[in-house]
Amino acid sequence: MVKREVIGAHYGLRDWLAQRVTAVVMTVYTLAFVAALAGMPQLDFASWKALWTQPWMRYATLLFLLSTFVHAWIGVRNILMDYVQHIGVRLPLYVAVILALVLYGAWSVQILWGL
Repeated sequence: MVKREVIGAHYGLRDWLAQRVTAVVMTVYTLAFVAALAGMPQLDFASWKALWTQPWMRYATLLFLLSTFVHAWIGVRNILMDYVQHIGVRLPLYVAVILALVLYGAWSVQILWGL
């Protein structure tokens, strides 16, 4: 009898599902954003500012950005796992990507709520 040993991080299904869910969230947001732009009476600064003062737009944008960051992390991590074999190089790249995504997230909140 052959004993099979499963090696690896077992990311497969979870990552696949996360990629699909985040892609759907980004698609729905994009369609809603285009619809909101199409529904604006004029494309001027006052209308643009009024759009961003609505809480639903800010929260939808934050959800979109978080989905984008998760989507990007999974993609970049998979690329690094596949193509960067030396762990001494891969680990600092992981840390750099995580720090960049966290900083982008904080910056996004700052932009959306003017903190």
